[in-house]
Amino acid sequence: MTLSVSTGRAVDLRVQPVDEVLDHVERSLQVRLLSDALIRKRRSVGARTDRDTWVRIERRLLDKITDQGWNGTECAARLEGVVQPAWLGCVVWRDTSEPVMWRADETELLPGAPVGTAVLSEAPELPGEWWEALNASLNALAAQSTTRVATPDTVPVTQALVTESIRSVFPDDFDTTVKRWVPAHADLNWANMTSPAFSLFDWEDWGNAPLGLDSASLWASSLAVPALAERVRHERRSDFESRDGKLMTLFVCSKILGPYVHPEDPRLEPARRMAKQVIEELQAG
Repeated sequence: MTLSVSTGRAVDLRVQPVDEVLDHVERSLQVRLLSDALIRKRRSVGARTDRDTWVRIERRLLDKITDQGWNGTECAARLEGVVQPAWLGCVVWRDTSEPVMWRADETELLPGAPVGTAVLSEAPELPGEWWEALNASLNALAAQSTTRVATPDTVPVTQALVTESIRSVFPDDFDTTVKRWVPAHADLNWANMTSPAFSLFDWEDWGNAPLGLDSASLWASSLAVPALAERVRHERRSDFESRDGKLMTLFVCSKILGPYVHPEDPRLEPARRMAKQVIEELQAG
């Protein structure tokens, strides 16, 4: 199965022709994808089907597929107490023209629309039941066990990565050693949860990560809306009050304030303020 692109440049599936890929998925899963419901992202495409299911198709470079495999959504199906769409099946194949793999996972339809984009600019209306479901799901996830390693942004999260990311932006004198590693979604943002009924989806990168990574990631994607960011910190306060949660706060702040900083990013100033506060708390012990 091929996609006519050169191997020497990045591929953005929001603009790249994908008709051949969609045809391959339809034949393999014996389903028809509804083109009017197609959602295209940089490295994935999703669509509703004629049997009222959802299919998510992802393109991933071979060197981004670790030894643990490339079946996060399938493995997440065994998680208990986590609200997510049921996994139904998949098809996986290697591209014959370039060093990439394609994977299409079929799941139940989501119970609602995504809350918003990955980073929000205005507060969503979320009922109390939504926050209760979020907390219950994240707590249930962290209480389970797995041999998987989380791969946020397709990069395995390790102690070395945590230390390097934090130190690259915050060279202050404090210990960056993570004490507790727990299962995490590893891509928790407002584009991967539904409302008004809560459901958490896009499980490609889940696995063990420092305690508090998910909470910190959601907080970081809320920083442009101060009240929302504060609500996230309130709801997940046990994570943020932990030492590992403070390190994860700096970890996500390092991505906002790092070498690819955008001068007009509204999250810059609140990230700087929080980072300063957290560093002082870590240095105080």
